[in-house]
Amino acid sequence: MAEEIVRLLSSQRKTIALAESCTAGLAADLITRIPGASKVFWGSFVTYTADAKTKMLDVPEELVKKHGEVSRSVAMAMAEGALKKSSAFLACSVTGLAGPGGDNSSTPLGTVWIGVAYQSGDTLDHLRCEAKKFHFSGSRDEVRKAAAAAVLEEVLRKINGSEEL
Repeated sequence: MAEEIVRLLSSQRKTIALAESCTAGLAADLITRIPGASKVFWGSFVTYTADAKTKMLDVPEELVKKHGEVSRSVAMAMAEGALKKSSAFLACSVTGLAGPGGDNSSTPLGTVWIGVAYQSGDTLDHLRCEAKKFHFSGSRDEVRKAAAAAVLEEVLRKINGSEEL
């Protein structure tokens, strides 16, 4: 999938940025293993804590307090923040609870939200954003790997399926 992402974005002369929480850079690692990734990969924000999400991506504190870090709203805010902070055309975020532990006992282990934000025009004035919920099972490492793979799937789905890209 990462090879296909690099190939397609290269041919479209577009770039991507990531905002990763529970995957802590795994999705970025998968993309940057591909030769030529530097042409399409702007970079990644690893925002593992609520404070990092707020400070690095401008996710509103109130949003985190109201919906929790593992939520549709926060995933979308992370993706939008990554898009606005970067010069990328497309940004993808991932936030979830890989377990065990965590401080949000109301969120089941393996719950992951992936957000995608992109420009639908020439400027960020035409920003579009969506988010999708996933539930993965397995160990902490298995959930993180599955979430990173799902990020790539969502990016590929957006690149292949959106007439606006």
